[in-house]
Amino acid sequence: MILISSVKVIVVVVAVLTGCAWSTWLERKVVGHMQHRMGPTFAGPYGLLQPIADFIKLIFKEDIVPSGVERVAYGLAPVLSFIPAMLVFAVVPFAADATLFGHEIKMVISDLNIGILFVFAVTSLGVYGLVMAGWSSGSKYSLLGSLRASAQMISYEVSYGLSIVGIVLIANTLSLRELVEMQGSDSIWFFSNWFVFKQPLGFLLYLTCAIAETNRLPFDMPEAESELVAGYHTEYSSMRFATFFVSEYANMLAVSAVGATLFFGGWQGPYLPSIVWFILKVFCFMFFYIWLRGTFPRFRYDQLMSFGWKVLFPLALLNVIVTAAFVMLD
Repeated sequence: MILISSVKVIVVVVAVLTGCAWSTWLERKVVGHMQHRMGPTFAGPYGLLQPIADFIKLIFKEDIVPSGVERVAYGLAPVLSFIPAMLVFAVVPFAADATLFGHEIKMVISDLNIGILFVFAVTSLGVYGLVMAGWSSGSKYSLLGSLRASAQMISYEVSYGLSIVGIVLIANTLSLRELVEMQGSDSIWFFSNWFVFKQPLGFLLYLTCAIAETNRLPFDMPEAESELVAGYHTEYSSMRFATFFVSEYANMLAVSAVGATLFFGGWQGPYLPSIVWFILKVFCFMFFYIWLRGTFPRFRYDQLMSFGWKVLFPLALLNVIVTAAFVMLD
């Protein structure tokens, strides 16, 4: 069992890091075409080796540490930002259970019966890395970025959690694997049991809050290059900066994987292998992320706060109340 678990951990970590690397290529290509540019073209066919070139460049860049930093927090911040993003994948089922040498193998690292609680617990920890980075850097731009990140997380975390309460009320379980199994169907309408049709408002709330939680456009106020240079990671370089960069894409993949699991049936689907369905659904989420970046301008900070508390929070409460009423009357 320990050997199988170790293999699953290694496979998932390698897959996530590979997905993060080539998500950068995908983003540069998609946004490039939206802006009538080519994007990466020289590093390999269609620029596919550009992430490897970027990785090699970042390895050999000088790691500059400003003189006024608090060194312990400064060094720990990128790691504390990266680890919570990776922990999410410990409870996400990425394929149907398989059989190997007569033994059933669950295609999830840890099948927790409180998987949803685990996901929301670890994702809320990621902001500590950003706050530590901003505070320890000794830069006003970094500090402002980290304060924005913490305020944004507090504002959107409430609606983020409430957005999936409707699913929990309907399914009466917190296990991600059980939620995926409930969304399966053997008919030609294989998507009929997806929770996105039972909780359309919940899905829109989840999607909006997920974008805000991962600090992506149009909610990227903690970085806001035109105002804060690079926000909380302004004073970071070389592999420390790369760790923050990978953390952002790992968080995007994490919320995409959880969104596909909660609302779109996870690995459920006909004809194709289950892992292929899961990857396709996560890819659609990632493409939507990138599409938003190439389409919408950045919010003003007061608009971002008002939208979170005055629009999303009341809608999330309304969704929970209406769903609870329907469950009680059913």
